[in-house]
Amino acid sequence: MQRNPAAFNANAAEALRNADMQSALRAAEQGFGAKRRKSIERLPEFDALCDQAAAIKDHVLDHLDVYLERFEAQVFATGGMVHWCEDAQSARAKILALCQSVNARTVTKGKSMVSEEIGLNPFLEANNIRPIETDLGEYIIQLADEPPSHIIGPALHKTKDQVSDLFHDHHRKLGFPHRVEEGEALVGEARAILREKYLSADVGVTGANFLIAETGSTVIVTNEGNGDMTQIFPRMHIVLASIEKIVPTLEDAATFLRVLARSATGQEMSVYTTFSTGPKRKGDADGPDQFHVVLLDNGRSRMLATSQREMLRCIRCGACMNHCPVYMAAGGHAYGATYMGPMGSVLTPHFDGLARAQALPFASTFCGRCESVCPMRIPLPRLMRELRNTAHDARLTPARERLWLRLWSWIAQRPPLYHRLARMGLPLLGRLARGRGRFAWLPLASGWTRTRDFPAPQGKSFITQWAARRTPEK
Repeated sequence: MQRNPAAFNANAAEALRNADMQSALRAAEQGFGAKRRKSIERLPEFDALCDQAAAIKDHVLDHLDVYLERFEAQVFATGGMVHWCEDAQSARAKILALCQSVNARTVTKGKSMVSEEIGLNPFLEANNIRPIETDLGEYIIQLADEPPSHIIGPALHKTKDQVSDLFHDHHRKLGFPHRVEEGEALVGEARAILREKYLSADVGVTGANFLIAETGSTVIVTNEGNGDMTQIFPRMHIVLASIEKIVPTLEDAATFLRVLARSATGQEMSVYTTFSTGPKRKGDADGPDQFHVVLLDNGRSRMLATSQREMLRCIRCGACMNHCPVYMAAGGHAYGATYMGPMGSVLTPHFDGLARAQALPFASTFCGRCESVCPMRIPLPRLMRELRNTAHDARLTPARERLWLRLWSWIAQRPPLYHRLARMGLPLLGRLARGRGRFAWLPLASGWTRTRDFPAPQGKSFITQWAARRTPEK
């Protein structure tokens, strides 16, 4: 599946016709929202923690160079190495060089969206190194040869029957001839296959939810324990992380951990929270001989100098997409990008260029649910609106759309004309509805009426009613 954010409209239309995907998305929407609400109700100080976490992030972004250098010094002090990479190409090359330094043939991977961002898996395969995803959701989509459709639930778009078919197709040649359907049996089958992969891997690659400047530690949160086995069995552990993941202290990390899982899956804490600090030391029972951290910029430094810098507060919890009506209708693959939903609609134009991704900031109803649930207080609608304005000013939007906006602006700046046209238009629209109270088709609104009815205006306009109420009765 090719990444192409420019194809969002066509991808979304196709997703709306996919019955299996729509069923999977409905189930996810109900589950995520209810679990988040219940977990937050059990933590009265949740909003205060979110404010504190956002303030910590703002402080870090103001002093990012200081904390990154401190983190690097601490990693060195504990026996590890830090590698600075400006873009995806340099990050891929560095990871390849590290793998080749130990003659690696297989690499186990914990779930990492940054590895998706740089296209690590196909690059390793092209260089005769086999990457093996160990997160169950990532393992499923690797078998399906698809990218993640959600940042915390990569296979969220798959139904259980689809996973059962997928496992049967791939596992029967590995000694599992029978098609299993129950969730526990599917997990057991995947576990049996992956267990040997952990033990034989030459290198383990994980992402990082947080990097701690105080100690040089990296932090991952998982619910399966695969992240732990990915890093303790191979000879080399490579952490791939973007530069904004840094936090100052262990205490600060604890603040983020209290809001992360609640926002993501509705858990109080993820099942596993793993702190890694350097390679195996004398007397340790297990752990890697080498510990490397690959730090990726990939345009983030440029974002620091823009009005979009607040997006760098994101902790990748996925709450914005879990509550986004557009994402829950179209699914993650429609975005054609590594990051999807409202957060992806802001990030992707910075990573892939606004000219290629200009459709994504428009993939929002601006209902505000994403901002209301974001634990980092990121003003996602405002950031998307800024990108829309930039796309319009750069003439990236369709010419007809710009023409209609100019006409609307011209009319809206002349209130007497606007009111006169509204008084003429409302009755006309009412007559066109022919008493049905709705439109199945309306000029200039086909994007809406293709999939739903458009309500006809009822009674007088808001402005007319407001004016009438202001007029004192005699």
